[in-house]
Amino acid sequence: MSAQNSVKPSAESLAASAKAAGGKGLPPVHKWNPPFCGDLDMRIARDGTWFYLGTPIGRPELVRLFSTILRKDDDKYVLVTPVEKVGITVDDAPFVAVDFTVEGTGEAQVLTFTTNVGDRVSAGPDHHIRVTRDSETGEPSPYVHVRAGLEALIDRKSFYRLVDIGGNHPVEGQDWFGLWSDGEFFPIIEAEYLIQE
Repeated sequence: MSAQNSVKPSAESLAASAKAAGGKGLPPVHKWNPPFCGDLDMRIARDGTWFYLGTPIGRPELVRLFSTILRKDDDKYVLVTPVEKVGITVDDAPFVAVDFTVEGTGEAQVLTFTTNVGDRVSAGPDHHIRVTRDSETGEPSPYVHVRAGLEALIDRKSFYRLVDIGGNHPVEGQDWFGLWSDGEFFPIIEAEYLIQE
């Protein structure tokens, strides 16, 4: 085992490396390819709370720092610095969209989401909105793509607001209820099911 891998990764070492590599904007995690150092006892709950060793991380600036070095490698979430890469657990999506603004109307409408870690992203061709439905309960789970395969779960209050401004539009010959943003239509549910519900 190399000397680099003999040191057990920790939140402190990751934070220090991330700060040292930091600059303006998001760090270039897609360019970093350090060795995998194992899994860290860090978890992001469905509500967006970050836990380390079973305890919520109470410092928003530390959560924000970690969120900037988060990457998705295939189906695994990892925190990456220039010198180490560790796996973490994500219960659903790594971020939560906690609010949004609306500019314009109809097809010219632009929806800009704000996440729990301070990212702002406008839904559109590069930032899709998608909705999955629980196979047993039928309850929807809406998401917006933030960056590089990382999504934000749209919180319930925001989703209700989105439904209020949605409308019907044909998609591949079928009528769908959905949302316009930046010239793209994002289907939520087939219109016929919406009427039944």
